[in-house]
Amino acid sequence: MTDPPLIINGMAIYPGERATVMLPMPKLYDCTPLSMPVHIIRGKTPGPILGVTAAIHGDEVNGIEIVRRILKKTVLKNLKGTLIAIPIVNVFGFLYQDRYLMDRRDLNRAFPGSEKGSLAARLAYLIAKEIVSQSTHFIDLHAGSLHRVNLPQIRTNIDVPATYQLAQSFNAPVILHAALRDGSLRQYANDQSIPFLLYEAGESLRFDELSIRTGVNGILNVMQVLKMIPFRKQAKKMFISAPARSSYWVRSPRSGILQPFKALGKGVNKGELLAKIGNPTTIKEYKLISPLSGIIIGKSNLPMVHEGAALFHVACFEKLQLVAEQIECLQESYNDNLDSGE
Repeated sequence: MTDPPLIINGMAIYPGERATVMLPMPKLYDCTPLSMPVHIIRGKTPGPILGVTAAIHGDEVNGIEIVRRILKKTVLKNLKGTLIAIPIVNVFGFLYQDRYLMDRRDLNRAFPGSEKGSLAARLAYLIAKEIVSQSTHFIDLHAGSLHRVNLPQIRTNIDVPATYQLAQSFNAPVILHAALRDGSLRQYANDQSIPFLLYEAGESLRFDELSIRTGVNGILNVMQVLKMIPFRKQAKKMFISAPARSSYWVRSPRSGILQPFKALGKGVNKGELLAKIGNPTTIKEYKLISPLSGIIIGKSNLPMVHEGAALFHVACFEKLQLVAEQIECLQESYNDNLDSGE
């Protein structure tokens, strides 16, 4: 028994076919037409339907390259099931190198959307109707925003066994238990009982090779666990994804110039010096002390800070030393040709 045709924007894609569907977008205000490319690869054998989306925030470009590299993989010739991949969801934000849509709305707060609502609502409705509703599993690719960089990490509900298993298989160094955000794509998928992983890595408007390679291999790992692709040769050095149930943003107690002493991915102990904040016009400095122990999974890259600014995102782990050691091995593992499947 074979799968029935998959219908996207009225186009039928049959098992064994590969196609690109151009979803029509609202025109720019000079009436220039726009479309959202959707890549569909269907295996000849029935299996899961995995949706992968990137750039739902238009300036988060790492995911675009992750999707592009996934689509080049020769292992997809032996695909079981279906891969639906959208490299650029927020086409408007991508064109203007902006996180938001042109009306300053966040597309990732507009789901499930409305056919006759705002621009964000209409796009959310289109994605929910054409893509999410047809998927059995989903991965959404993100990066840090507002001059922030994130350590490669999966954000999901670790209390749902099926989702947690996929999160572990992705093999990012950190799994962060994250609450659902109202109107997010993740919340909508959760309401539809679709296992959903949100991958966070790198920063906006910048390509980061480590984040990209971790994402590519993570998606292939998930596809392997779902039995969508053949077994891939494992790397010699691997790390165990560590779950964190809580995290905390250390904020600036005053305005000034930031001089950090702790890098992304490093462990920090409670009471340890994180940074100094200096007055740019005097020699006065303020010591920023960590209020808890953990691993820095996100940090600000902007040296100019104002009072209340989020500076260091610290995740708490039961086995802090083990996590710190595995993160230090992350770069080395990729230097040993972790990227397989060509």
